[in-house]
Amino acid sequence: MPDMPTLEDWKSRISKLDIHNRAFINGRYVDAVSGKTMSCISPIDGKSITEVAECDAEDVNLAVQSARAAFEKGLWSNMAPRKRKRVLQKFAEKIKSNMQELALLETLDMGKPITYSLTHDMLSVVQTFRWFAEAIDKVYDEIAPMGSKELGLITREPIGVIGAVVPWNFPLDMATLKIAPALAAGNSVVLKPAEQSPLTALRIAELAVESGLPEGVLNVVPGFGPTAGQALGRHMDVDMLSFTGSTEVGKLFLKYSGESNMKQVALECGGKSPNIIMADVENLDAAAIDAAANIFYNSGQVCTAASRLLLDESIHDEFLEKVMAEAIALKIGDPLDPSTEMGTMVDLRQTERVLDYINIGQEEGAELSHGGKRIGDGCYLEPTVFQNVQSGMRIAQEEIFGPVLSVLTFSGIDEALKLANDSQYGLQAGIWTSNLNTAHRFVRELRAGMVTVNSWSSYHPVMPFGGVKQSGFGRDFSLHGLQKYTQMKSTYFAF
Repeated sequence: MPDMPTLEDWKSRISKLDIHNRAFINGRYVDAVSGKTMSCISPIDGKSITEVAECDAEDVNLAVQSARAAFEKGLWSNMAPRKRKRVLQKFAEKIKSNMQELALLETLDMGKPITYSLTHDMLSVVQTFRWFAEAIDKVYDEIAPMGSKELGLITREPIGVIGAVVPWNFPLDMATLKIAPALAAGNSVVLKPAEQSPLTALRIAELAVESGLPEGVLNVVPGFGPTAGQALGRHMDVDMLSFTGSTEVGKLFLKYSGESNMKQVALECGGKSPNIIMADVENLDAAAIDAAANIFYNSGQVCTAASRLLLDESIHDEFLEKVMAEAIALKIGDPLDPSTEMGTMVDLRQTERVLDYINIGQEEGAELSHGGKRIGDGCYLEPTVFQNVQSGMRIAQEEIFGPVLSVLTFSGIDEALKLANDSQYGLQAGIWTSNLNTAHRFVRELRAGMVTVNSWSSYHPVMPFGGVKQSGFGRDFSLHGLQKYTQMKSTYFAF
């Protein structure tokens, strides 16, 4: 666990940051072709951190050209797996050596507590790069079963130029989920970070080149979704687009693919995940702590947030009381204070969006049991709990992406399953029970890409990460996440 500086230490470091605010194309930092910039505002105090290059279609085109030239040159795409492995291992160590700087940028950019930026996000980034680096020379091709006078080979090759578009809630962690396996497979990458949080992506681009990644293999183009994002999605020389974000935008990338070159698209989109607590759960306290942590963590700005709490009616009051106690005890405050447990929303727009949903919940007839208010006039919100929520309510159906918990009750397994599956989303679901048969039935019948039993943890490099229904398709993490960035070639020899 990294050493944790004090609040005063973190604040003193801000003025010493060497902030990179220009696009990174072909191994160097460059201004946007238009010369435009966009303000990078910290939600902590509403002040501008810096002005960042506002890239558009011209910049994206230059980045794709750079990525294509690097891919065709073959310095990376044709490099022996063991050599690519060493470069990515060095990249992971470079990130580790700069963890505190990167964590500070992350917290300034999107307002998450510095403790989580450092000990959760940055450690995850390092672990992910290390894992995919180690996987590079452990993925084998295949020989097809054929006759003695013929040979069939099934080989995996890098796809080519990968466009990666990532969200603002875990800026570097989400970028790493795309970059690490795509580079491990030998591809070139053009990354568009979210306009709200581009700073860590721009910083690690330089670290990648310092680690030995050839120029042009990794490019970073900050900008807005309708301009830079759309340009990447429509580009005729991008071979694959990997996106994490809202379902609404995910559908746009499917459209862009069909209207351009039919590029492959991998989507990890929204979620409205059910956390089901059966009456026979062995440890109510542990389940309640977990339930609260996994809706209020990162101010609820998590695609897998346990935003629907489904309680057996026989334990409803007792369990809800425990969850409320956890919500009340949360320390909300300055994200640079290591003792802070809940920081800000990413910006004022998202703050207002969540407040609108809180109003909608009350108008729909749900009971506001805790929170529901803004703290001050900035981006801080109270952890919020609604009970007496009906499944048809908008707060039970739509992804709020904030610290808002909707509590529903059920009687029996059949009703619990019906409520849990009553969603357009299918990213994650959790079941708490001490009955093995009950657990197996839920695992079998829950329509979700990930199901957890007596826990909510689902985020680990060895496990595929992704959903079904309108939560998207394709998987991050694991060898499946690496193979996603390859294409199969069948070769037939006759003798």
